[in-house]
Amino acid sequence: MNYIIEQMDEIESTQCPCGTTRRAFVSPDNPVATIHMVDISKNSRIHYHKKLTEIYLILEGEGHMELDGKLVPVKPMTSILIKPGCRHRAVGKMRIVNIPVPAFDPEDEWFDD
Repeated sequence: MNYIIEQMDEIESTQCPCGTTRRAFVSPDNPVATIHMVDISKNSRIHYHKKLTEIYLILEGEGHMELDGKLVPVKPMTSILIKPGCRHRAVGKMRIVNIPVPAFDPEDEWFDD
């Protein structure tokens, strides 16, 4: 089959450093990219990735992204490309879409503490 369809609101949510997430297209035969619907908690944790590039799209809420120690204001329809090695977290209650490239790998979440 040359396509995959997932219903985001039917995927079970799991905990992540940013709050809770629903992850689509996560399978061993898909190394290309995944898409995550993330509900950011107010106390998200600073982390980084050594291999992943992430694209965030803010859907709801306002706040800041902390990117390598700098706070950047964000609001709905703000999009951010986060390169490997950039320490980051969202600050404030928000809902975002996150597209990791290549596909999300839980072994590529790193913390300084």
